[in-house]
Amino acid sequence: MTIPYSSTQPVPAIGAVTPPSGAARPRLAFLGTGYLGATYAICFAELGYEVLGFDVDEAKIAKLAGGAVPFHEPGLDELLRRNLAAGRLRFTTDYKETAHFADVHFICVGTPQRADGMGADLSYVEAAVTGLAQHLTRKALIVGKSTVPVGTAEWIEQLVGKHAPADLGIEVAWSPEFLQEGFAVEDVLRPNRIVIGVKSDWANAMLYASHKGVFDLAATEDREVPLVVTDFATAELVKVAANAFLATKISFINAMAEVCEVAGGDVTMLARSIGYDPRIGNRFLQAGVGFGGGCLPKDIRAFQARAQELGAGEALRFLHEVDLINLRRRTRVLTLAAELLGRRSGPAGPDLSGTRVAVLGATFKPNSDDVRDAPSLAVAALLAKAGADVRVYDPEGMENARAAQPDLAYEPSMNDAVRGADLVCVLTEWADFRNADPIALGELAAGRRVIDGRNCLDSALWTHAGWEYRGMGRP
Repeated sequence: MTIPYSSTQPVPAIGAVTPPSGAARPRLAFLGTGYLGATYAICFAELGYEVLGFDVDEAKIAKLAGGAVPFHEPGLDELLRRNLAAGRLRFTTDYKETAHFADVHFICVGTPQRADGMGADLSYVEAAVTGLAQHLTRKALIVGKSTVPVGTAEWIEQLVGKHAPADLGIEVAWSPEFLQEGFAVEDVLRPNRIVIGVKSDWANAMLYASHKGVFDLAATEDREVPLVVTDFATAELVKVAANAFLATKISFINAMAEVCEVAGGDVTMLARSIGYDPRIGNRFLQAGVGFGGGCLPKDIRAFQARAQELGAGEALRFLHEVDLINLRRRTRVLTLAAELLGRRSGPAGPDLSGTRVAVLGATFKPNSDDVRDAPSLAVAALLAKAGADVRVYDPEGMENARAAQPDLAYEPSMNDAVRGADLVCVLTEWADFRNADPIALGELAAGRRVIDGRNCLDSALWTHAGWEYRGMGRP
């Protein structure tokens, strides 16, 4: 059932619901205060809810309680401080306090790829649910928000049954998240849809009440927020299906870039041309070094693993090729670097010893400090392994990059990274890099050679400034 809700419309066939705590609005807890949980907790407090953020990481909780977001997300620091001061938002490491406080508990912990395979590691989900369930003393709703394999919600019901008193009537629901790093505040406050998987009218009504602030804001701005009410399995599949589609679209245009490179075409013109077709659209058709981050790579692998377990592995076999295309774009930068630097590639790859390469970008995307599975850092490591003296700069991700790749050299500014470089690789499309003056940078570099790994530079401007330019899938 899909309903374009606004705050003036009643919940169909459900009616009003009184939160078990007796509060006027459901009190919300977000278990896990990483990128997902902290962002939701802060933004829902901004919508007027009483919110408690929980985590076992004492340092992270102390930082949030002190008014500092432990990651970079535009606009979130100000909202955190405002809602702490207003008293709507608190943080804790105490499961008992969390269980006593909230009516609706959102599970927002990480689900990384398992060390022994492609599947998702659900140990953090299990720890959060069991830790919470054994302290519950009244009816509550536990809502999964982490990206998980289909079937997880039913498993959580079993965990709750084992660890919480049966007479409390604890219920489970699922509501996937759709955050884009760099735009997460907007995605929570003004989502393009809300999906919930429920088994009862009470769970449906509680989740509607928990999101009423979103619908109220939409009504004041004359918008509608589609609400999809469905079953557990569909709600769980929505996020991984969306990520699989986006990953496929990105790898498709990168496959076209491979063809353009051998055929002499220009993938940017190709993407623009097919993007005008409304059936295709132009979003996620930017060829480059591929996708990364903490979601798409591990989610498409976990999706394949779960489909295999369910006997539907053949249906998702194409995702293996999507993954391979994505990884190939990283090695393509190494090949381009060897060509520009006049180095031949042997069986073990090119020898770039004696060269200095500036890598501009360490995060997997701009407006973030997230370096998880970042193509930029992976390429920097490949260049260093080939013998190059690599100097990395990123506007926000330097601390995380150092932790992930401690053997690389890091510079405090773009100019410092470029100074003396024989080759510049732009691998994250930060505005600072897109808008950089190629003439000024050319005076700093030892050699005016640039690889535009995101096709984000003005190739004519850089060429006119005397740079030897190479894009991804461009002549």
